[in-house]
Amino acid sequence: MAHDVSPGTRPRRLPKALPLESVEALLASCDTSTVEGLRDRALLELLYGTGARVSEVCDLDVDDLTAVLADPDAGLRLIGKGNKERIVPLGSYAADAVRAWLVRGRPDWASRGSGTPALLLNQRGGRLSRQSAWASLQRAGARAGISEHLSPHSLRHSFATHLLDGGADVRVVQELLGHASVTTTQIYTLVTAEHLREVYRSSHPRAVSAAGGGDDVDG
Repeated sequence: MAHDVSPGTRPRRLPKALPLESVEALLASCDTSTVEGLRDRALLELLYGTGARVSEVCDLDVDDLTAVLADPDAGLRLIGKGNKERIVPLGSYAADAVRAWLVRGRPDWASRGSGTPALLLNQRGGRLSRQSAWASLQRAGARAGISEHLSPHSLRHSFATHLLDGGADVRVVQELLGHASVTTTQIYTLVTAEHLREVYRSSHPRAVSAAGGGDDVDG
């Protein structure tokens, strides 16, 4: 009977990663001659450079960066879902952006607040919220002329996809993202496989027949 038939599982939507040139344009759009631009550059470099969730970045305190800025091999401690801790590398671009914010930007806005230990601040000197981080990303995307839908997760997706495109092992990416199961991370391998097919079709002289048929390759 009809009521005994289980509905089919909806196909899982593939995460949308930004092309590398779009990420670079996004990061370059921050005007680092201003306090807000320094804050936003640090925010975006952290999101893309570590693959962290926006809540994980907004929850960081200044003290969380002290050790890794002094010794990049120390790694950055992030607290993810279920209060699970992981250590991720902090690249030089993200480290430089954080240093610039701490030296040239944060003191100005910190003087307006009540002494919060938060790394990233709003203009009132309080901790930057996830909603405000989202808005900062949207403004950066508009400045960079990016038409794709943007969210903080766009940079997390891009982090994972670009690592796999570069040859990283899926289990390493799993650890960096803080996924409990490698199955969750493997969704990105589907994105990478599709990217490889697109590059092949557009680049190989015999990928598509003159009549517009399918891939002209042996099995």
